[in-house]
Amino acid sequence: QVRLVESGGGSVQAGGSLTLSCVVSGYTYSRNCMGWFRQAPGKEREGVAARASVGIITYADSVKGRFTISKDIAKNILYLQMSSLRPEDTATYYCASKEGSYLSLIPSQYKSWGQGTQVTVSS
Repeated sequence: QVRLVESGGGSVQAGGSLTLSCVVSGYTYSRNCMGWFRQAPGKEREGVAARASVGIITYADSVKGRFTISKDIAKNILYLQMSSLRPEDTATYYCASKEGSYLSLIPSQYKSWGQGTQVTVSS
């Protein structure tokens, strides 16, 4: 079973940057998709960015041009570089993985989840 541990959250002012990390351990399928999701209080969890093991990537429209998902394959760490942060980016951010390289930002399609890391952006 895959284990995911996020870190890197914190509090920043609008316009600032943060980089989230997700350390992946345990069994992973050779073909998989990993993603970053977020959930703000009172809102549904939403997909932010996803990366398939074959290297293709997708982003939610709300973060395109500001967020970058990447993976250090040797270290098995997934990153989310966030820049030009806005107050509406405030949420708990989660790392997740699923079997198969079909790219998706739909939370229900992901099987394994980390515990989350809080990101707070003040105006």
